[in-house]
Amino acid sequence: MTTLNDRAELIEVMSHYADIADLKEFDALPGRVYTDEVTLDFSSVTGTPPLTIALGQYMEVLRASFAPFKATHHAITGHVIEIDGDKARIHAHVRAEHWLPEEFTADGVGPWLVVGFYDNEAIRTPNGWRLTHVKLTAIHQENQPRLPDAVPTA
Repeated sequence: MTTLNDRAELIEVMSHYADIADLKEFDALPGRVYTDEVTLDFSSVTGTPPLTIALGQYMEVLRASFAPFKATHHAITGHVIEIDGDKARIHAHVRAEHWLPEEFTADGVGPWLVVGFYDNEAIRTPNGWRLTHVKLTAIHQENQPRLPDAVPTA
């Protein structure tokens, strides 16, 4: 593989990452994005500490977290990728918008907006690049909802 091919594949992994939530595709896409176990750090959004979790278990959490939203849109851009053999680091900008049904929002309140950065790690597997660590650093939020029984992750 060339560095350009690796970069293209890593950017595509990040695009599929966004599609998991935006398309609510919690079955086929996760295996194209993550390793069987993944470390997640959404502490800047959720206030919960980082955790390492089995992929199947995480997909159930993610499915429940995104269930209340009628739509989401994650724009991930500005990828800066460092490749060292079979390991890679991906720094990218994110703007994530999350729309709730009317019954969950106050009059005039827009979508929940999260703006920040991803600092992720990936490894090359026999099936291509997969994320092993995902870290979101939110630098701005608007209209963060209070959702019972869900821990939304941007």
